[in-house]
Amino acid sequence: MTPFRISPLSLRYALAALGTATLIAPATADTSPLQQQLDDLQAFQVIAHRGASGHAPEQTLPALELAHEMGVDYLELDIQMTADGELVAFHDERIDRTTDGEGELRDFTLESLKALDAGSWFNAAYPDYADEAYAGVEILTLGEVIEHFGTEMRYYLETKSPELYPGLEEAMVEELEAHGLVESGSVIIQSFSQESLQKVHALNADIPLVQLVWYYPESDDSERLVEWTGVTPGPSEITDADFQAMGEYAVGIGTNLTYQDDLQVIDAAFIEQAQANDLLVHVYTVNDPAEMQKLLDWGVDGIFTDFPDRLNALVD
Repeated sequence: MTPFRISPLSLRYALAALGTATLIAPATADTSPLQQQLDDLQAFQVIAHRGASGHAPEQTLPALELAHEMGVDYLELDIQMTADGELVAFHDERIDRTTDGEGELRDFTLESLKALDAGSWFNAAYPDYADEAYAGVEILTLGEVIEHFGTEMRYYLETKSPELYPGLEEAMVEELEAHGLVESGSVIIQSFSQESLQKVHALNADIPLVQLVWYYPESDDSERLVEWTGVTPGPSEITDADFQAMGEYAVGIGTNLTYQDDLQVIDAAFIEQAQANDLLVHVYTVNDPAEMQKLLDWGVDGIFTDFPDRLNALVD
């Protein structure tokens, strides 16, 4: 049986009407901020995928500020490392798609990345959402994001392509600890790499972790689904023991709902089985309100979306 869940957004808006809203519920005298975060995760979470990236250039300040204004539970960001060892919020391994530069991100210093235009591409790609103010926006460092929004916001960070960046996990944990995000219960780390998550767990076991998975057909002519990194069997073959193995280091699983938009790869039974084995289920990246509602009906624990406003309309 799926437990009854109260949306934190609904509670937040009710509090706002009373003039007492806060982004994160304060911990009670006998509840630590870390425990409060875990408690809050039992309610449905609205996760802004790269910020409100359907409305503004992904992972830039306009997208993050807009998501913050929408009252999301988490700002989701991909973290990579520059040639001079700085942590930046950026998704692709190459900079070509979302800047006016070309090449591998890891080959650029922070100074050279800061000189790029990370916003004009959005105006060209999505004219219905274009804004002149997006032209020339910068790539952000992780530190800049944290300093801008503080510990009252929560962050959902991915170790992106960690095999390319030796020391990425150590640098991320050091940055998070320096800003007090772990002790304030303000961060989750996710990754497709089990090894990367286990490194984080060894560095600081207080950080909640989410194992990302990607399910897809084994071959073009096969109905059998497999997982991209092999961290689990396909959804039809996954066992309680597989979920329990993830639970040794992670609090949840982050999964795709569909493959190439037309093949559904998980169902309500998958979510129920994961939850029965004490794992949260967060699904990415869902922008269609009908699919959002289907997942809500299935009792999913959180949804990543480029359009938090659409999801808010369903959970409010």
